[in-house]
Amino acid sequence: MPFYSYFYRKIFFSLDLKKNLICIVGPTAVGKTNLCLKLAKNFQTVILSSDSRQFYRELELGTAKPSALELQLIPHYFINSISIFDPYDVKQFEREALALLSELFREHDCAIVTGGSGLFVDVLAHGIDELPPIPKNIRKSLDLRFENEGLATLQEQLAKLDPDYHEVVDLKNPQRLIRALEVCLATGQPYSSFRSKKKIQRPFRILWVGLNRDRAELYQRIDQRMEEMIEKGLFEEARKLYPYRDLNALQTVGYTEIFGYLEAQYDKEEAIRLLKRNSRRYAKRQLTWFRKNPEIKWFHPDQYEEILSYLKDQMGV
Repeated sequence: MPFYSYFYRKIFFSLDLKKNLICIVGPTAVGKTNLCLKLAKNFQTVILSSDSRQFYRELELGTAKPSALELQLIPHYFINSISIFDPYDVKQFEREALALLSELFREHDCAIVTGGSGLFVDVLAHGIDELPPIPKNIRKSLDLRFENEGLATLQEQLAKLDPDYHEVVDLKNPQRLIRALEVCLATGQPYSSFRSKKKIQRPFRILWVGLNRDRAELYQRIDQRMEEMIEKGLFEEARKLYPYRDLNALQTVGYTEIFGYLEAQYDKEEAIRLLKRNSRRYAKRQLTWFRKNPEIKWFHPDQYEEILSYLKDQMGV
């Protein structure tokens, strides 16, 4: 019996299949946190984070985690759960989140998962395809190119070999770029062709809610959030993390721009411009990813009553 079949049967065998996982998705700064807190209070349930940057304890200001008060109001999981020094991937998140849900669904009829990392929430909802084995020499070659030539050369090659994935991947994340490229080079096929071919049927209902705003409104909120992060000490936080800048966890918008400033590549004013610009670009990639999911029902974050009514109708409550 395949491992995943044994795993699902073991943890979900006695569960009521009418349990619900509510997935709240959308771009950065759109208002997911506030909505999830209100929904969790209404349904008397908990929140799981699928934001791969919020997992890390050492990354505070640059990841827009819920505040200490918000974390006290509603139980949260997968926030501050690992260190930047810990190896962690989407398969491990899938295993841990499913095991957690098996426990949570014994007490709750629904749970909420939210975050801007499309890959992580998709894998929790639908699983992930098994990728072909990759010759070690291909990975070594890509690692060496990244070390000697930087991200740009990897980004350019991925744009040629798999433009679809290039459009949605976090282009600042070398681990994901290298993973996609090694599959392309080893198989001669786009990495995106291996993703989501066959969805795993979870033993609970999955309800998707997407949040979006007018682009000008969203971009204004992104710029404002970045200014607030800077005021609270984002540059100082990045300075403390600078010695660990090569870790995969720190290859992300909100830190790499400041690292460039600390290395005297440009001045602080330019770093702030890049922080805002790259955050807006990240939001655009997030929307591109989520819009490809036809299961998502889209709302403005202020439509709380409409969202609540939609979820209750889907859940039959």
